[in-house]
Amino acid sequence: MKVYNSFDEFKKLPNAIVTIGTFDGVHLGHRKILNRLKETSKEENGESVVITFWPHPRKVLQGADSLKLLLTLEEKIELIASCGIDHLLLIPFTKEFSSTSSEEFVQKILIEKIGTQKLVIGYDHKFGKNREGSFEYLKENEARLGFQVEEIPREDIEHNAISSTSIREALAQNNVTKAATLLGRPYSVKGKVVEGDKLGRELGYPTANIEVTDSEKMLPADGIYTVQVKVGGELYGGMLSLGFNPTVEGKGRSMEVHLFDFNKDIYGETIEVSFLKFLRFEAKFPNLEALINQLKEDELESRAFLKNYNLTY
Repeated sequence: MKVYNSFDEFKKLPNAIVTIGTFDGVHLGHRKILNRLKETSKEENGESVVITFWPHPRKVLQGADSLKLLLTLEEKIELIASCGIDHLLLIPFTKEFSSTSSEEFVQKILIEKIGTQKLVIGYDHKFGKNREGSFEYLKENEARLGFQVEEIPREDIEHNAISSTSIREALAQNNVTKAATLLGRPYSVKGKVVEGDKLGRELGYPTANIEVTDSEKMLPADGIYTVQVKVGGELYGGMLSLGFNPTVEGKGRSMEVHLFDFNKDIYGETIEVSFLKFLRFEAKFPNLEALINQLKEDELESRAFLKNYNLTY
């Protein structure tokens, strides 16, 4: 897949089959659109083009802290590429660009710049200034615009109420199982392993302290989770604590993972954590012995889950 970071990099195509969207999450609903785009480009002997925006339009229009994202830009590119798309155009989204009318967007970008012959969009997709552009507008003007438009039916996108918002809500409620169902894969976060207070070692559960590499990436709500961790291309099972660890006074918010049957020095490495199951909320224990006993129960529950998850940990 070719990636373009501006209009100037993109050369007009003779037969572009195009879709537009933010695609945060690249969830199952998004994949319906991307699969149809790929299918149509083959049928029409054309090339598939995804137009997306960065930063996320809501962050530009509503403020930097208004929205946590399901994907970093790197992750979004990787996932769209995995769908077999030919071209990805990243449009730098600014307040100035947000004033572009739907007609101007169609004429100057879709027609003149891209060479669109067919546009595939999701149900109820809106574009242009004040979201004035719509499927109905495009359909009514097909002959004048010179390209076809196809809308993915609502039932094909919204089965199980799939949306980026519903996934964020699930994560905010510790429901990583629902998030994985809507995404079509477990929700994951990448981070760098940094020095911690090494208390886990004293408890018999050494942990890797994870510093998330992108502050805009959404984290699930605080709690204890069963996880799968990718370290250097290898997968390991484990359990993760996200939060303030109330049993230990003065400790700030942290994300710490204990990997099962693992004994390597990975300080400074970037690892990827996939959240598989919510185990429990954080709790303040009367002493460290009570905490250790709970950790043993967490380990037993996590290992049993991972065994059924086709991981032998």
